Amino acid sequence: MRVERVGGALGAEIRGLDLALPLEEKQQADLRRHLAEHLVLVFRNQSLTPPRQIAFTKVFGPVEPHPMSTHRDPAHPELLVLPNRPGEPGRRNDFWHTDMTFAECPPAASVLHALEVPENRGDTLFCNMIAAHDDLSEAMRADLGAMRAVHSAEPEVRARTGAARDETVAARTPEAVCHPVVRRHPESGRACLFVNPYFTQRFADMTVAESRPLIRFLAGRATRPENVYRHRWRAGDVVVWDNRATMHYAVHDYDETMPRLLHRTTAAGPRPV
Repeated sequence: MRVERVGGALGAEIRGLDLALPLEEKQQADLRRHLAEHLVLVFRNQSLTPPRQIAFTKVFGPVEPHPMSTHRDPAHPELLVLPNRPGEPGRRNDFWHTDMTFAECPPAASVLHALEVPENRGDTLFCNMIAAHDDLSEAMRADLGAMRAVHSAEPEVRARTGAARDETVAARTPEAVCHPVVRRHPESGRACLFVNPYFTQRFADMTVAESRPLIRFLAGRATRPENVYRHRWRAGDVVVWDNRATMHYAVHDYDETMPRLLHRTTAAGPRPV
């Protein structure tokens, strides 16, 4: 196994592994350590069947299906199929977010395998939420460390159902959850900002209107160019990102005439503390 950094703030390419083969226990432990250190791991030229991708995802935690997806593989419900083709355009994710922070126990990691991608399009950006926290002043870190934030699935429900009526969205939206604004990474022990402009609705004991300026400020600091790794997809790529300490943004510079097919799996994580 060889590790080569691909970005200044985060990201590493792992070479010398065929993910279609079972991994030894030491290799699995090394991958978990590298993920906690680099936050995004890139594996090139891989070919994974759905069962093998699910098995690989278990390296990072128990595999769980997306709670709201309708694009699951019927034979493998843990696998999310993400197509883009004529008559079936891919869902847009061109906004900064951390996956499923509306859950009591958000995912530890996400695994995305590119089977077909348009050349030089559809990049994914990742930012380092540990560095974003460390870059803040000591006084702001102290203030944020004492705060909690409310996360809601409402934007996801509205986007997936196309519902415009507030009462319809409310009826389909799970109860919001409250997480610490600064969480500790369960493996590295590092402090991470744990808010995002998509699912973080407001800070506890503050209104939405009062909360938005601070959420925007923190997101802006986190997504500065020097704190971002931009992944340029190739067919055969497998990318793993640490959902406990990153946000990501999927560039939507392609249309349904440009075929794209990716498989995604998710490793469950603990309650943020």
